[in-house]
Amino acid sequence: MKHRYVLFALLVTNFCFSQTFDDALAKASKEDKNIILVFAGSDWCAPCIKLDKEVFQTEVFQKEKANWVMYKADFLKKSKLPVEVKNENSKLADTYNKEGYFPLVVLLDSKGKVLGKTGYMKATPMEYIKKLYSFIK
Repeated sequence: MKHRYVLFALLVTNFCFSQTFDDALAKASKEDKNIILVFAGSDWCAPCIKLDKEVFQTEVFQKEKANWVMYKADFLKKSKLPVEVKNENSKLADTYNKEGYFPLVVLLDSKGKVLGKTGYMKATPMEYIKKLYSFIK
């Protein structure tokens, strides 16, 4: 049953997030949008799971997400990711998450420049969205 839940969670989040980081960069450039890069451990990290449930899966955020390009670098422990995805996520961590924080939400411009970073915080979805917008100068 746990494996079904993890598979379902991965499928649901894949509908919200770009398939590769290059896809996310291309879409952001084409649509002149910023990228929300999420470093998560969706099958082991309690704050990551809370952030997903309390912010990203909410109706408020679902309406807002059209203003961003989403990419999730997921670091699973209980399930396996394809090798190419693991390698891409590791490269992204080397660039944007050297400290290894989970969850880490990085706001990037359409060229991949860091605009700001945050993590899990006890906040309403709208407060979290305002935090993300505060990184844009």
